[in-house]
Amino acid sequence: MLRHRGIENGIFLLLVQVVSWGSQRELVGCQSCEQSDTFTFSVTQADLHQGQNIRKGSKGERSYPRILVQYNPTDSHPHRRQPGPQSSPAVLEFPRALSGLGRRKREWVVPPISVSENSRGPYPFMLVQIQSSHGKREKILYSISGPGADQPPVGIFTISRTSGWLAVTQSLDREETAQYRLLATAEAEGNSGPVEQPMELIINVIDQNDNKPVFTQGHYQGSVLEGSAKGLEFMKVTATDADEPGNANADVRYRVLSQRPAEPRNAFFINPVTGGLQVNSTQLDREKQAQYDLVIQAADLEGEGMQSSCSVTVKILDRNDHAPKFLNTSYTGSVPENTVGAEILRMTVSDEDEVHSPNWASRYTIISGNEGGVFNVSTGSDGLQGILTTAKGLDFEQSRQWSLLVVVENEVPFAVPLLTSTATVTVIVKDLNEPPVFLPEEKVISKSEDLPVDSVLTHYTATDPDTAMNQTISYKVLSDLGGWLTIDEVEGRVSLRSPMDRESPFITEGKYKAVIQAIDHDASPDSRQPPATGTGTLIIEVEDVNDNGPSVQQTHVTLCNHNPPPVLLSVSDPDGPGFSSPFRVELPQPLRNHWTVRMNETKTGIILSMKTALRQGDYELVLRVSDSGGFSQDNTLRAEVCDCTGSDISCSDVRVAGFALPAILGIVGAILFLILLLLLVLLTRRRSSVTKEALLQEEEVRDDIYCYNEEGGGEEDQDFDISQLHRVLDKRACVYRDDVIPTFPVTPAYRPLPANPEDIGNFIEENLNAADRDPSAPPYDSLLVFDYEGAGSEVGSLSSLQSGSSDGNQDYHYLNQWGAPFRKLADMYGGGEED
Repeated sequence: MLRHRGIENGIFLLLVQVVSWGSQRELVGCQSCEQSDTFTFSVTQADLHQGQNIRKGSKGERSYPRILVQYNPTDSHPHRRQPGPQSSPAVLEFPRALSGLGRRKREWVVPPISVSENSRGPYPFMLVQIQSSHGKREKILYSISGPGADQPPVGIFTISRTSGWLAVTQSLDREETAQYRLLATAEAEGNSGPVEQPMELIINVIDQNDNKPVFTQGHYQGSVLEGSAKGLEFMKVTATDADEPGNANADVRYRVLSQRPAEPRNAFFINPVTGGLQVNSTQLDREKQAQYDLVIQAADLEGEGMQSSCSVTVKILDRNDHAPKFLNTSYTGSVPENTVGAEILRMTVSDEDEVHSPNWASRYTIISGNEGGVFNVSTGSDGLQGILTTAKGLDFEQSRQWSLLVVVENEVPFAVPLLTSTATVTVIVKDLNEPPVFLPEEKVISKSEDLPVDSVLTHYTATDPDTAMNQTISYKVLSDLGGWLTIDEVEGRVSLRSPMDRESPFITEGKYKAVIQAIDHDASPDSRQPPATGTGTLIIEVEDVNDNGPSVQQTHVTLCNHNPPPVLLSVSDPDGPGFSSPFRVELPQPLRNHWTVRMNETKTGIILSMKTALRQGDYELVLRVSDSGGFSQDNTLRAEVCDCTGSDISCSDVRVAGFALPAILGIVGAILFLILLLLLVLLTRRRSSVTKEALLQEEEVRDDIYCYNEEGGGEEDQDFDISQLHRVLDKRACVYRDDVIPTFPVTPAYRPLPANPEDIGNFIEENLNAADRDPSAPPYDSLLVFDYEGAGSEVGSLSSLQSGSSDGNQDYHYLNQWGAPFRKLADMYGGGEED
């Protein structure tokens, strides 16, 4: 028996003694449960947990199991704990076998210890006392190990070493650790080994509702098709609770808190258990309301506990429940005739479905009036407009007006049966000036090539399809490569302007093509229609005439004069079949003594052979070739005969030897003549450039002062007056400065020599006066300024040199050896002439 004093609300341990064996239930019930401090339970074998057996040993001893009893008192229960001092907790003994005749077959299973999370204490809080049966004989020391004791998290559970009290030191959190497994040991003081087998302690943390549900998303977005059936689930929301699964603390329930807009009321329903959002109204219409905003609540404890919420946006999807409608029921447009792809008009519709969706996009169809497929209707880029165009050219003369019936639908089928919208379209065809038409477009005729000029070939005319217009047609030749044709502008009569030639390069496969143009002219004076033109092709099959003789393709052949092989000559005739091959050939009588000719087997080539050996040289042969029509033509062939044998033709060595030497000699002579001519020109120019002064004659001695070369200033000495330099003796022009513009003074007029000797005195006097006024005539009376070169000299003083006046001891006889120019000087210093 176990007394209830000091037991907390929740789970407590009872030590129950079972006094019966078998499956018979004890008849003793709980007596005076409300007033008594003692509880009595009836336990059957079926109530025992697996592994907890009531048995007898071999010696008759009994084993007592431990039974876990759930204690859930109410507030009015007399055994509910009241505030007061803490009572002693239950005692756990190390499992052992009772004394008796039998032996223990298995270990006791120690029931788990339960501790509520988030308890306020006080701490440390005693959980259970562990005792050993050896504690009566000796002092026992207790210890625990495992996570929560000596392993992380360390220190949550402690045990008294001497008394064996197991305590919790702080509040527990089941969401962090839901269960602790500790190992309790008992050792005798002073003894190194345990006195009991280690006992496993399982401590379960009892969950409390300390976590509220949390949605996996703060905001959900979903969509549902408008007009969906009631009860259709289209999305799901999910909330999780961190409390113990399967417990009421984690049992979440959902409900819709609010809906905006509110109408229709309760449009959506949520499954309280699964969170599935369902349609709860049949009045969902996207055209009225395209979106709904909901607030969903999740609460644990089956909807009565902690709460959280999330927002949900439900978009109503469009379905094709509205048919497009024409804005007008009839349309009228016009188009010029013979125009393909021309836009006639545009039709516009309206649709209440979602814009730019397949339910809104329009598709047009012509259901009547489009026989022959001359019209086409398509949807514009905006998705609504219908564009009517021409697929073929319309003919004003055949039909001036068309009536079409057009229906409009959407790209996707209607979701519900709907009436389609139609419109009537009237198309008016405008008349245009159509070009004249040649019938047939290509006209083929056959004419002989020898047809005389001005012959009429054919009449090629066109018709004007514009029957309502008063127009005339004129003709002209638009393309005539050979220039052979002419056409009458009014009647369209084609005539031959120049002879035709079937062998002309303008003819292909015997056919000549010319393009004739027809131009219409509106006769009405107020017409604004521009002229229209049409063309037709005239094909002339030119019939051949035997007007060309056969011709030999080769004009020169080379062959040896000893045993030459025959030479094959090709023959051609530009005429057509019947006037070309087979050919015939013959030689004039004088050539037959040395040459032979014959046709090959196909009669298209000539075989030329040398009959007798000829001397080396060039020979001219005349071949008369006739075609199958009897037309013959003489062909000249130059035959070069070489002094060789067989087919090894060798003529180049002789020709080079006979021609190379004169050519080489001519080239060498021309080169020598050019060199000689060049030398003569150079010599002539050299002599003309070396001209001696007229006054400086060789071996002529004059007692005058000679004017030697005056070099003037050099490139590095320009500081002088170049006008002071003059030429006196040779009467050449003055040298002017090259760095200033020269000034030319007025030259005085000298009187020419008179014819009468009596006027010679006046001539001399007048010329003297003119010379005195001439500033360029000597003598010159001017101050010459030279550059000052400074004092001192690098060669020292010249005072040591003897003066020229004291030259009595000098020997000047060597001057006599210098020749006639220095003879006067030698006489002056050599004493050869008296003073």
